[in-house]
Amino acid sequence: MAEGVAEPVSSFHFQRRVEFADTDLGGLVHFSRFFVFMEAAEHAFLRSLGSSVHLEIDGRRAGWPRLAAKAEYLSPARFEDVLDIDLAVRRKGRTSMTYGFAISTRGRPVARGELSTVCCILDDPAGLRPVPIPEELARRLQQAAPEEP
Repeated sequence: MAEGVAEPVSSFHFQRRVEFADTDLGGLVHFSRFFVFMEAAEHAFLRSLGSSVHLEIDGRRAGWPRLAAKAEYLSPARFEDVLDIDLAVRRKGRTSMTYGFAISTRGRPVARGELSTVCCILDDPAGLRPVPIPEELARRLQQAAPEEP
């Protein structure tokens, strides 16, 4: 690739320490917090590509509303655990993306999940309006190999 042109990216690694507020009465990470962890990894991923979940397209406010979210819990995580969150771009469409996530601690699988999101104009008078992924971001994104998270 030409000098100064970044290679397309299909995966991203993010770490997050489990905070007390992430846990339930039993000291385990509450199931709902895994969606927060996946979203935090997505935000960091987009920032690493010079973008954000809040952006401007043609002078309009845009973002990435969710189409679907799911999680599968494999083993418990606890307060103070450091979570390794691996994100992979499972599908890159014209207006939408699906991310896969593998979450582990100290090499032990904890959860896996998926988020599907669509690039939309948020302030359109008619409501949310899907739009193509901005060209610069689309160039930086690449679908991961099928075996990635």
